Amino acid sequence: MNPPVLFEEKAASNGMRVGIATLNAPQTLNGLSLEMVDLLAERLDVWARDAGLAIVVLQGAGDKAFSAGGDLHGLYRSMQQHRGQGAWANRLARDFFEREYRLDYRIHTYPKPLLCWGHGIVMGGGVGLMMGASHRVVSETSRIAMPEISIGLFPDVGGSWLLNRMPGRTGLFLALTGAHLNTSDAFYAGVADFRLDSADWPRFMQTLLDTPWAGQAGGPGNGAPPPRSINDGLLRRALLAHEPPAPLPPGPLRQHAFQINSLCSGNDLGAIHQAIAALEEHADPWLARAAATMLAGSPGSARLAFTLQQRTRLCSLADVFRTEYIAALACAAHGDFAEGIRALLIDKDKQPKWNPATLDDASEAWVQRFFEPPWPEGEPHPLADLGPPEN
Repeated sequence: MNPPVLFEEKAASNGMRVGIATLNAPQTLNGLSLEMVDLLAERLDVWARDAGLAIVVLQGAGDKAFSAGGDLHGLYRSMQQHRGQGAWANRLARDFFEREYRLDYRIHTYPKPLLCWGHGIVMGGGVGLMMGASHRVVSETSRIAMPEISIGLFPDVGGSWLLNRMPGRTGLFLALTGAHLNTSDAFYAGVADFRLDSADWPRFMQTLLDTPWAGQAGGPGNGAPPPRSINDGLLRRALLAHEPPAPLPPGPLRQHAFQINSLCSGNDLGAIHQAIAALEEHADPWLARAAATMLAGSPGSARLAFTLQQRTRLCSLADVFRTEYIAALACAAHGDFAEGIRALLIDKDKQPKWNPATLDDASEAWVQRFFEPPWPEGEPHPLADLGPPEN
């Protein structure tokens, strides 16, 4: 059986090494399992302490996807087993979301340059891995989305933090519609830093081995390690040297940004939902598909995503993860999460029976249950040590 994550260290010309981690489940579009999370977290910690390792590259096996999301089949089985037992009873959900969010936060705060090759499909949990990387690289095949409204979840893995930092109200639009970003819009939305043609990736990887990385190739050595900025700059230079010369035309998100900002303005989710729904017959297929996806999606997920963005707008990244953890466990216990997975991946009838069935029923009062800590009173938040809390 092939290992779910492949790890490799390659020596550069001056003896420093490049660490390469490859998600190795192409048959499931590199869907992220708990085992993969744990393997990545363990190796990233080792590499962080290794004075002879200059940079880390994170990629996905195959040519279709970096990662299309998390292990929804495993989470579905756990939700079925613990139905009606409350949010804290589902040990797999507790472990998966805690350790996944810890890994994502670790990547955001990693002490060395970390390049993520976001080729092909990047969705859900894949976005969580990519967004914290110091050098986020896309290709002509990249398709990035947070489509959780279609499975009764919400844009988690720090999605509330990420979407709040996109231009205008585009982050809210993407949360409500699950709309895909192409390569050009990935830059506009602030989720990509560099681009390479996929055919040029092998040549770029060889360039990394020809680069004179700063560090201590023989071990800790004497004196302080060189500043990280040296290797950040060397990696940036290598990426820019391989950047395709042709400029990218504006993507649909940027083309329609003025209209999207107008539709999603204000704090009345009902009015915003209605305005987006009116796009269902729009001549632009990207807008029409966005509206159709929202209308077919979970009303509860729409309310939860909207409320999360409102509540976390001024929060630190660590506090966003803490808030999302509580909401994710609530979704696993009594939200539409299990029903969305059933309709999309298990029975594949694509006829989910959402509860609540309408946005009016998914009210501001209804959504408060997704912010109530489920663990026994007096116990600390499982992610309490993730970072400094808000004052």
